[in-house]
Amino acid sequence: MKLRPLEKKDLPYIYQQENSRKVMALWFEEPYTSFDELQILYDRHILDQTERRFVVEENDRFIGVVELMDIDTLHRHTEIQIIIHSEYQGHGYAQAAMKAGIEYAFTVLNMHKVYLYVDVDNLAAIHIYKKIGFIPEGTLRQHFFAEGKYHDSLMMGIFPNEFSL
Repeated sequence: MKLRPLEKKDLPYIYQQENSRKVMALWFEEPYTSFDELQILYDRHILDQTERRFVVEENDRFIGVVELMDIDTLHRHTEIQIIIHSEYQGHGYAQAAMKAGIEYAFTVLNMHKVYLYVDVDNLAAIHIYKKIGFIPEGTLRQHFFAEGKYHDSLMMGIFPNEFSL
């Protein structure tokens, strides 16, 4: 498994993955309305230094996406997000991809902290994040709206001294 920068050729996979209401609810977002919208967003953000997007792949197969968002170079922290294609869930890709993204944040971007938000009901993800070393920092009540109702979100964080490959 490896991470590589997201390229324009990956957009059809991204559109398929991120055009699902169920999948996008995990990121607290709405699905893209059109492929054109996704292309416009890609073009707009390709040079944005506050974001890094990576494709998770193995043997040239698209496995998922890892994103570092809101990269703050002054305070040296960033949010991490991940989506693994449903076909590859439960095979260890999420943990390996998260570790690779965190390692990039700490070693390449020199971040002091990596944090994430997760639905308090997503116990499988919370288990993986704790296994990696993320520490719960607090619950944000009714933080996002999905599937017709508000949900609480757990904020978790990790520092370099808490992280090991």
